[in-house]
Amino acid sequence: MDPQPAELVIVTGMTGAGRSTAAKELEDLGFFVVDNLPPTLVRDVVRLVDDNHGISQPIAVVVDVRSGSFFDSLQANRHQGVTGRPTTLLFLEATDDVLVRRQEAARRPHPLQGSGRLLHGLQREREVLAELRGDADVVIDTTNLNVHQLTDRIAQAFGTAESTRLKVTVTSFGFKYGIPVDADFVADMRFLPNPFWVPELRALNGRDEAVATYVKERPGAAEFLEQYVPVLETAASGYLREGKRFMTVAIGCTGGKHRSVAMTEEIAARLRALGHDTGARHRDLGRE
Repeated sequence: MDPQPAELVIVTGMTGAGRSTAAKELEDLGFFVVDNLPPTLVRDVVRLVDDNHGISQPIAVVVDVRSGSFFDSLQANRHQGVTGRPTTLLFLEATDDVLVRRQEAARRPHPLQGSGRLLHGLQREREVLAELRGDADVVIDTTNLNVHQLTDRIAQAFGTAESTRLKVTVTSFGFKYGIPVDADFVADMRFLPNPFWVPELRALNGRDEAVATYVKERPGAAEFLEQYVPVLETAASGYLREGKRFMTVAIGCTGGKHRSVAMTEEIAARLRALGHDTGARHRDLGRE
């Protein structure tokens, strides 16, 4: 059976209502995102994505009031189904007083205020977007939402069971090469005896069964795993509540060959058993 075309989400709405936050969350959910796109180019973007990524790649495009009269072509494209994809129009809005505070905090003028006041620009924007707002498939009022609550709403509306799972990367590294700069958590395995000093293990690495067994049977290894994995599980639950979809755990030893590799593989396996989308990688393996 041929694959069905994935969804096209068109994100628009009031300036300051959270379009950028919505776009970032959609990107985290696996959408191919294009920001500030003139609606006349929506069809071209879909064609390019289809050609390069396939029709199963979901797409999100963000358009705003600066596109002006292009909204007519946007509506025509939607109603005529010219992209060949199921299309959802997402409209973000908030009250004027909240939008004014957000724009003033960002110290940015409204694109339609001209020489007038910020409030005048917002009122003009509401007039321009009135018809589009009435035709929206999904409307989210962000007046009383913080960033995390908005990302939750986007995930609920457009996420799948797969895309809303936490994606965890557990990576081994060698301290002599530096700590990974993208690590959210760092654990030091140098409290365990080093297999490097065992002649029959020196040439092997932590993915070899003999080394893995040796490392995990050393005093303190089992206790560390039993106590550290629940910490990561607690953090993972908190990350999801806060709208974060990615977590990187770095496990280090001196050279990134024996202890950190064995423990990385074990931690990743335990997190997978708990239901997390977890991958293991070994930054410095083979570097010595």
